[in-house]
Amino acid sequence: SKNSVVHSFYFSGGAELLFDGVKKHQVTLPSQPEPWDIRNLLKWIKKNLLKERPELFMQGESVRPGILVLINDADWELMGELDYKLQDQDNVLFISTLHGG
Repeated sequence: SKNSVVHSFYFSGGAELLFDGVKKHQVTLPSQPEPWDIRNLLKWIKKNLLKERPELFMQGESVRPGILVLINDADWELMGELDYKLQDQDNVLFISTLHGG
């Protein structure tokens, strides 16, 4: 399997509050035989980065409705969503569009 690579994950719009208020995370994902896809990435984030109230970030195996996901500034709906395979140096941005209430 190829070496693990560094990715940058950004959380904003309130989503960062679930990650100790940290907006930018530089992460080296463990190497694995299969390429990392967003589905596995979300599981990893939930297990390793998410600090509280996972139900505000995830629903089932995807992000909950109201969280926008951008991969290198493109909407993940254009990139295959959960099936998108992470490339070296990808930037993944999670923006919560849910506000107060």
